[in-house]
Amino acid sequence: MTAVTATTTKVRPTRRRRLSPGRVVAWAAMAAIVLITLLPFYWILRTALSSNTALAAHPSDPLPVDLTTGGFERALGLQSTEEAIAQGGSGGGLKFWRYLINSVIVSTLITVCQIFFSAMAAYAFARLRWRGRDKVFALFLAGLMVPTIFTLLPNFVLIKELGLVDNLLGIALPTMFMTPFAVFFLRQFFMNVPREVEEAALLDGAGKIRIFFRVMLPMASTPILTLGVLTYITAWNDYFWPLMVSYSDSSRVLTVALAIFRAQTPQTGYDWSGLMAATLIAALPMLLLFGFFARRIVGTISFTGIK
Repeated sequence: MTAVTATTTKVRPTRRRRLSPGRVVAWAAMAAIVLITLLPFYWILRTALSSNTALAAHPSDPLPVDLTTGGFERALGLQSTEEAIAQGGSGGGLKFWRYLINSVIVSTLITVCQIFFSAMAAYAFARLRWRGRDKVFALFLAGLMVPTIFTLLPNFVLIKELGLVDNLLGIALPTMFMTPFAVFFLRQFFMNVPREVEEAALLDGAGKIRIFFRVMLPMASTPILTLGVLTYITAWNDYFWPLMVSYSDSSRVLTVALAIFRAQTPQTGYDWSGLMAATLIAALPMLLLFGFFARRIVGTISFTGIK
């Protein structure tokens, strides 16, 4: 006769955290910060969905006044001149898709080239041994302390001498090759890669160039992606430099076009509805891009030691 014994496992009840006054205050503060952060975006959307005439009559109404999509239609060039004027617009056209394509071309060109050349420079500073390496890197890193506005005039003179004024390449060229931040960012990662990985590749007969392309770059895919997102957002939002070197629709990017759209003021006042609609459409791709990669960006920055 066999005896069957049943073993019972005790399940410990999960402890619920008590809502202490400090925790309540912390959550309330976080909620207030989130609301304050999101309030401008909501106000932009509210203004974009309102008509200009109703906005003038009810400027402080928290909800869209006289709900309409006319602002988005004017921003995308879907309204005729008569319809735009009737809804409080200037009647001037905004070649939104032309400017959007220019912004995509410039931002992509800057991002791809800057990451590639910065990765090569970072690998040279982190792994290759050559005389004066640390001194050159310190001098190169000193570029982080130079304000961007100090470089605008020399860059403009250079672009003018090269004949690239009013050209998409002229907009991208000053930051297309590398920046001190990008080199420093990737160098921090390359320095954390174990040397045993590189030595194993050397034993297999790989040279420095092959190690860079076949070993280091695949391992650095996450920080490269993070740097790519940050670089793309920075290039997309740049305004002052494109304003200096672009004079026609063929090279005008979206940020400059928004300023020109605002300058086309009708006699009745600013076309706030159309301007906020165009601003929201222009910012939406970058908000989605950053929101999708936000967690990876934070994790990579903490791993590379940048606080």
